[in-house]
Amino acid sequence: MTQHADSTEKDVRQYRKIIQLTFTPENSNKPVMCHVVRRYDVTYNIVAAQTTAGKEGYLTVELWGEDAKCRAALDYLREQGIIVAAAKQHVSRLDDTCMHCGMCLALCPVDALTIEGGSRLVIFNEEECTACGMCTRICPVGAMQADTVMGRTASGVV
Repeated sequence: MTQHADSTEKDVRQYRKIIQLTFTPENSNKPVMCHVVRRYDVTYNIVAAQTTAGKEGYLTVELWGEDAKCRAALDYLREQGIIVAAAKQHVSRLDDTCMHCGMCLALCPVDALTIEGGSRLVIFNEEECTACGMCTRICPVGAMQADTVMGRTASGVV
């Protein structure tokens, strides 16, 4: 078995979460996300963004990278006066839109999507779903939908 160069990367604990950032009028015009990427070598994807007339900002991002670097980046954001809260994702299916093609089945890591033997219909078990969102990315008709629900963790730790 050959050792690959990126095998040490697999040994490092990874972080990947969706978080809600709330900016005050005083810090909403600062390039903090640019600093986060440059200083902490993390990656983020903007899920949603909004600015109010009073210049308050709300940014929902998916943040990922090495666990220690992501946690340091979140600490930096808090030091800048930005409120950091957990955002939970919920996946649902628009039954009228689903064409039961089965493309989502291959990506579901927990088998929340299955094919019913006789009818060959795709069955979605919301209770088994971990809301990873993989099915929403591949669904050709957009029947699988991800909604982000904002909230804070009891401990304040994201």
